[in-house]
Formats: sequence, C-alpha cells, structure tokens
Amino acid sequence: MQLGDFSFSHSLRVRWAEADMQGIVFNGHYLTYADVGITEYFRAMGQAYSGETGVNGSDFFAVRTLLEYRSPARFDELLDVHVRVARLGNSSMQFLIGIYRGEELLVNGEIVYVHADQSTRRPSPIPASFRAAVIGFETLAPDGA
Repeated sequence: MQLGDFSFSHSLRVRWAEADMQGIVFNGHYLTYADVGITEYFRAMGQAYSGETGVNGSDFFAVRTLLEYRSPARFDELLDVHVRVARLGNSSMQFLIGIYRGEELLVNGEIVYVHADQSTRRPSPIPASFRAAVIGFETLAPDGA
C-alpha cells in the first residue's frame, strides 16, 4: 500500500476521549476513523447517505474488517484517513484504508461491504450508478471494474 495509491483522504484530530491514560489512541477507535473516512469518501464522490438511503430497499453492510497496527497515534495529533475502493464485485466491494500521520503509516486495513436487501440481508447487485461513480472517482481502477 502506497500513499500515492489513494485519491481520497479525510483529516481528523485525535480527541481526548479517544486516548488512554498515556495519551495513546485506544485501538478500537481506528475502526471508527476508517468508518468516518468511508462516509466522507461517499460524500466526496456524490453518493452520501441521506434520508433517501435505503428507499429502494437495499443498502451496504460491512461483512469483514481487518486492521493492522504499525505505530500509535496520540492525543491531539492530526491524522489523515486515506480510502480507496480496491475491488468492485457484483454485490461486494473492498475498501483499503491507510491512516497516516504526515507520511507515516500508522494503521492499514480493509473493509468489505456487501450490497444487500435490507429486509432479507441477501446480496443484490451494486447499482450501476454507484459503480460508475466509484470508477469515475478512483485514480487506480478497482479490480473487477
């Protein structure tokens, strides 16, 4: 994973409540940072969640998360959450996440979402409009695009 592979990032500052007594970010908060990054990614490509989300009876659901911790972040540091779609399947997509302090990679990982019916939770094809938005937004074409 290279910093240049990402076309999108979102900055955030570590808050007091996210750090332990030594001022180091508690590991569970990195998943929240990744989630914020993905939400902002959707917004930046014009696919933000709104009151209309799920109106068609389907939505994206996280089915897999993996984070690798390399170096700790500390209270009041400015972090950049880098996000990209690396794979775009029929009903699933894989996000790659890189959380950086400057040029230093602190945490990397992946989150896989499946597009599914809201009531049955059965997979359904990713809408063509969403697929086109991702392909148009990414600098590196996702696998399967």
